[in-house]
Amino acid sequence: MKVSYDQDVDAVYLELLKSEPDGVIEVAEGINIDVTSDGKIVGIELLDASKKLSLGSLLTYEIEVESITAFSHTHT
Repeated sequence: MKVSYDQDVDAVYLELLKSEPDGVIEVAEGINIDVTSDGKIVGIELLDASKKLSLGSLLTYEIEVESITAFSHTHT
């Protein structure tokens, strides 16, 4: 996943797949999901990002060991 922030327009983009989106779904004002024609989520765009979340939180993450263990068992 790649996270980018455009300070000029106060927008955050979370790139989930390296694909070109075929469409956009607006789930709330200023929150858009880019999707492929087969329904895969390519990315999430947050407009007016500094009003919606703490920009510092974009660089902080937590991973629960149980989640990794469960994921690795289902994908082996």
